[in-house]
Amino acid sequence: MWKWAQGAVAAVTGSVEPEYGAEAFQSVDSTVKDRNPYTPLDRQSYAWRQPPQSHVETQTFYFQDTDFYGFVQLIHSNPVNLMFTSQFTFLLCKQSDPDFHVWGSHRLENGEITDGGINFKADRFCIELNDDCTEYHFSGFCSNDIQVDLRFRCVGGGFKIGEDGLSRYGTDLENPWGIMRHIFWPRCSVAGTILVSSHNLIVECTHDKTLGLFVMAIQGMKPHHAASRWNFLNFQSKTLSVAVMGFTTPVSYGRGTSTVGGCVKDGKLLMTAVDVKVEHLESIKDEIDNVNWPVPSKIRVTLIGPKIDDDDTIVKVEVEGKVVTRFGRVDVMAELPNFVKRVASGLSGANPFIYQFHDELEATVTINDEVHKEMGAAFFEATFIS
Repeated sequence: MWKWAQGAVAAVTGSVEPEYGAEAFQSVDSTVKDRNPYTPLDRQSYAWRQPPQSHVETQTFYFQDTDFYGFVQLIHSNPVNLMFTSQFTFLLCKQSDPDFHVWGSHRLENGEITDGGINFKADRFCIELNDDCTEYHFSGFCSNDIQVDLRFRCVGGGFKIGEDGLSRYGTDLENPWGIMRHIFWPRCSVAGTILVSSHNLIVECTHDKTLGLFVMAIQGMKPHHAASRWNFLNFQSKTLSVAVMGFTTPVSYGRGTSTVGGCVKDGKLLMTAVDVKVEHLESIKDEIDNVNWPVPSKIRVTLIGPKIDDDDTIVKVEVEGKVVTRFGRVDVMAELPNFVKRVASGLSGANPFIYQFHDELEATVTINDEVHKEMGAAFFEATFIS
């Protein structure tokens, strides 16, 4: 949800929208009703859209091995419809040392989208997709402290939901004033190096031991107008990968929901789904500074959908367990002065916090009478906005 954090500070001071009602939101889920939601990705699926209205676009690459985990990310945005900015963000954590946490955020200079809208380059930075759309090369410097050179190779295939992956906002949905979209590679193998000079650290990633997830997203309107809640799951185990992204719209769009996901099993994309439920089975109130958001402490994520290319076989995937290893509590508006923060919160009704966890959870895959269970590492985010 870092895409929300980066765009929100500039945009959140806008006023609350009128209540347009549920009819002004069309989730991508509803466009695939009564059919297999899966659509493969062609090369144009990876193009940066750069719509004319206020928006945030991101490419996020998650990685994890036996000890280190984190992500590298490009944020390309025009949050208040004045100018484009590009940001390289970086997170590196260590399972064996809960206090180890390296965060970097670096504004890129001379950013340019190239190769028909597919690739991106800037000073000392580039992201390139190979010709057959199976591998991204992410290379760049995050200030002078962090240097990344990683290759993310898609395992099992990627997907979008529906024909274009879009959820739409507006009173004329043929000409929406806002959009939301995600595409996924649920499982990647990762190779390359991460250098953190301040810690005298080199992390070596290899295709046989480092797993990843790729998500490309666009939020084509002001962040707090698009969603009031988010849930995100990245689960990786020996033979399974599960990716889920879900959000709830604000009351102005009738508290509509869209939650999508997919599962890779044994190196093949097994299923995608819009029948997805993210349950916070247990929670603990965040009482610091009277924030009072109900932070999850146990979750269950359930996906039900047809197998790829086999509508008659229904697959159920469940990921469940305690989320207790919290490595991030992000107060999105922390950079604002207190006075501005109070005004912004009062105008927009927003009090955005992101809670991040990395824990071992259990996945259960049921195909007809066959049940497969596997423990794995889960990167889970719960975001509360308004």
